[in-house]
Amino acid sequence: MTSKRSPSRTVFSLSAIPAAAALAAGLLLAAPAMAQGLPGMGGKQPVEINADQAIEWHQDVRAYVARGNASAKRNDSTVFADVLTAYYREVPGKGNEVFQLVADGNVRIVSPTQQVFGDHGVYDVDKQVAVVTGKDLRLVTTKDVITARDSLEYYEARELTVARGDAVAVRGTDRLRADVLIGRLKKLPDGTTQMERIDGSGSVIVTTPSDVALSDKLVYSVADNVAVLIGNVRITRGDNQLNGEAAEMNMNTKINRVIAGRDAGGRVSGLLIPAEKAGDQPGAAGKKP
Repeated sequence: MTSKRSPSRTVFSLSAIPAAAALAAGLLLAAPAMAQGLPGMGGKQPVEINADQAIEWHQDVRAYVARGNASAKRNDSTVFADVLTAYYREVPGKGNEVFQLVADGNVRIVSPTQQVFGDHGVYDVDKQVAVVTGKDLRLVTTKDVITARDSLEYYEARELTVARGDAVAVRGTDRLRADVLIGRLKKLPDGTTQMERIDGSGSVIVTTPSDVALSDKLVYSVADNVAVLIGNVRITRGDNQLNGEAAEMNMNTKINRVIAGRDAGGRVSGLLIPAEKAGDQPGAAGKKP
């Protein structure tokens, strides 16, 4: 293998690539983290590449590798990993062009407003897709924590973020859980993005301090703080339960509205348990029929 080693601390001229994923109830993730371009490549914005062991140029496989507590920093965003690898191709008349960025081991993507943690991260430059995987996947912001079992993904061109596998989003005392959570982003005039909507599918559970709701699907409006539940809906508050085909949960007003569907014969069902009165024997009035 042909390789060239550089000193463990150096600065290259790189151009930015967003590379993080996120989603959650009312969350925002747009973490530019990794960068395109390395020695001999174009780009106006500098990115500082650091590594404890070495920075290598593997000409036979057309890759640059930073080893040992490696980091790539541009502006206020930094990617940390045990090993960072950038694969490039030769473009006639343009020089070299990075098409894939890989982070391995103790991956951490840090920006001023959030951090993403995982074991392995890949950014496909052509598809504009970033995928972070690992045993302890999580996104942490100043207000929210998002976890997933399988992957955290960011689709830049489609303005989507995806958490797959037992995905959970927590803000304060409210919690969204689904097999898959998809965050739909909206670009703002200043170039930043914010979360506009969260879609959940598969074994949906919405938990607030007073209610627990189950359904097949979820559509959550971040601005309104309202969750719409679809399919086999059950909302429980204490001993009381409402069932329907769809429901609307307003997390600001704490008012839930259950809607009947055709499968339920156009009716909503519920089980309401009277509260115990003072002097009653414990469990007498509140005993379920």
